[in-house]
Amino acid sequence: MAIIGLLTGYIIPFIIVLSVLVFVHEMGHYLVGRWCGIRVTAFSVGFGPELFGYTDSHGTRWKLSAVPLGGYVKFFGDEDAASVPDTANLERFTPEERAQTLAGARLWKRAATVAAGPIANFVLAIIIFAALFSVYGKMVSDPVVAEVRPDSAAASAGIEPGDLLVALDGDKIRTFDDVRRYVAVRPQTQIVITVERDGREIDVPVTPQRTEITDQFGNKVELGQIGIVTNAERGNFRLETYSPMGAVAEGVRETGHIISGTFSYLGNIFSGRMSADQIGGPIRIAETTGQMATLGFAAVLNFAAVISVSLGLMNLFPIPVLDGGHLVMYALEAVRGKPLSPRVQDVVFRFGLAMILTLMVFATWNDTFGRWIG
Repeated sequence: MAIIGLLTGYIIPFIIVLSVLVFVHEMGHYLVGRWCGIRVTAFSVGFGPELFGYTDSHGTRWKLSAVPLGGYVKFFGDEDAASVPDTANLERFTPEERAQTLAGARLWKRAATVAAGPIANFVLAIIIFAALFSVYGKMVSDPVVAEVRPDSAAASAGIEPGDLLVALDGDKIRTFDDVRRYVAVRPQTQIVITVERDGREIDVPVTPQRTEITDQFGNKVELGQIGIVTNAERGNFRLETYSPMGAVAEGVRETGHIISGTFSYLGNIFSGRMSADQIGGPIRIAETTGQMATLGFAAVLNFAAVISVSLGLMNLFPIPVLDGGHLVMYALEAVRGKPLSPRVQDVVFRFGLAMILTLMVFATWNDTFGRWIG
C-alpha cells in the first residue's frame, strides 16, 4: 500500500507534470527549427532507452524514453542531444544537406531555434496562469497593517497599525501579495516602504529579518520578513475577477514576479544573505508536486506554471550545453564574424557538462542529506 501511495501521490504526478513541461519546451525548439528549414531526426520525452515511438514522414523519430527526467530534440548533423555539431560528418555533407543542419543554418535561425524552447515554457506559464485567473479569479487583500509584531523590523522602523503600504522603494503596490513577494527575497537588505498615515505619505526605511518558516507540509523555507500582520492573515480577502485579456496581463505579471524573484534569490546566495539550500532537484520537485496534488488540480496547475518558468529560466543560464550557453556562443560568433573552432567548442561543452553534473549532485544533496543535516 505504501508503494501504491508513493506512485499515485508523488511519482505519477511528477512524471506527468515534468513530461508536459519538457514536451512544450522541446516542441518550441522543434517548431521553430522546422520553420527555419532545419531537419529534426529525433524528438524524445525522457532520456535513455526508447520505450516506444514512431518515425513520421519527415524522418523524425518521436519517442518516449525510459528515464523521465528531461528530453531533447536532435537536429540533423548533431553529434548528440546537446546540439553539439558532428564536425566530422558535417564536412562530408553536400551544401544542400549542410543547410538543413543546425550548425549550417544562418546565425539568426540558430538563435531563434535555441531560444524557442525557454520562450515556449514562459508562454505555457502565462497560459496556465491566465486560465486559472479566468476561472477562479484571484484572492487579494489590501496592504493595510492590522498589527505590528513586537521586536520586529517593522516595529523598530516605526510602522504602526492602520498604516496603508502604498509603495516599496518607490514602486507602487496594490495588494499585500506585492509586499510579501518583495520583502521575501530581500532579507538583510534595507528597503524604503512608503506608508499612508493620517492622509500623509511617509517614507520608512526597513531592513527585513532573515527568517526560517515551516509551511503546511513541514517544509522549511528561508525568507525575509518585516513582522506585520495584515488583514489577509486575518482572513479578510476580496475576489478579483478578470476579463480574458486582463487574465493574460495578470499571467504575464505573475511570470515576471517569478523571474525577478529567482534572480533576487540567486543574488542573495552570492551576497551571503541567503543560503543555497533552497535549490532543489527532481526529488524535491516530485515531493512538492505530490503535496500540491493533495490541494487539488488548480494547485497542481499553478505549481506546473511555476516550474515551467523555472525550467525556461534555467535553460537560459549562460552554461554550455544549455540553451543559454549556445546563445552566448552565437553572440560571440556574431562579434567575431566566425564560430569558435571545433576544438574550443568541445572544451567548452565538456566544461558545461561538468557544471551541470555538479549542480545536479548539489541539488540532489539538498533534496536528501542536506535537509536532514540542516
